[in-house]
Amino acid sequence: MPQRRILALSSSRAGNSTYLEMAAPLIKKFLGSKATNIAFIPFASADKDYEEYTFKVRGALKNLPFTIKAVLTENAKSVIDKNDVIMVGGGNTFKLLHDLYQLNLLEMIRDKVNAGAPYIGWSAGANITGATIGTTNDMPIIEPKSFNALKFFPFQINPHYYNQPIKGFNGETRDQRLKEFLKINPKIPIVCLPEGTALQLEEQKLKFIGKNQGVLFYVNDLNSLIRKEINSRTPLSYLL
Repeated sequence: MPQRRILALSSSRAGNSTYLEMAAPLIKKFLGSKATNIAFIPFASADKDYEEYTFKVRGALKNLPFTIKAVLTENAKSVIDKNDVIMVGGGNTFKLLHDLYQLNLLEMIRDKVNAGAPYIGWSAGANITGATIGTTNDMPIIEPKSFNALKFFPFQINPHYYNQPIKGFNGETRDQRLKEFLKINPKIPIVCLPEGTALQLEEQKLKFIGKNQGVLFYVNDLNSLIRKEINSRTPLSYLL
């Protein structure tokens, strides 16, 4: 069984925090204090200024002992191969997955992580760790080859989870949308991560991190749709 190490963060910010402020200590704890080379994948950005995106990430993590190298379209496989950690930033999940398919990187990333390379992703970068991107919140600005993602987890992830009915608004709430997914895909649970929370997988143990409560949606053996609040004490490894 692959010994995957994954840190899937809901977001780059929480509340009024600065960029990656709440993520930095989690990343440091996850990777440790040893000097480490990281391949940063910026393809979720629709702006396509990948060097600028990488510069922003470097600045946010400048106090950590890591060297962050941009994965660009012209050097993607080489950079991923030569670095120790894979880090995937947020943005648009459809754009990210489209580019990973177009550059034939999905299997390479999967193989490297399955062989033990740590994976860190936030927002869109967390979204693709699940079975598919079918529970992303993003607009489909481009069509990927498939909705199938990295499949590190056999369930779905919904980052930036927020369910707040708005008076006078007739569109669906987040919960209603996620329940629609389960009506079509009843065998695939959904783990919802509010901003400021994360999932961490190490040594085949899956845990929820964060002060805010997350939500688990699933269909039970009686074919009833269940919404369950989860926290750092909730056992989750059975989902693997």
